[in-house]
Amino acid sequence: MELLITISPLLFDWLDLIVRWIHVIVGIAWIGTSFYFNWLDSRLDKDIDKENIEGELWSVHSGGFYNIHKLKE
Repeated sequence: MELLITISPLLFDWLDLIVRWIHVIVGIAWIGTSFYFNWLDSRLDKDIDKENIEGELWSVHSGGFYNIHKLKE
């Protein structure tokens, strides 16, 4: 015996709306992180001495590893 589940049109419309908004928010976040990592790539400085570093952070994006250093002022 098969069990058929029917979804009311109102519930289906609400689920459709929720999924669409999640898709929009995730798309905006994805584009934002792409802009951030492109900005980060353009600001890299290779000549940093270890005494001027206050902290560091590791990030991974699109297969690239980023070791971000916070410099003392």
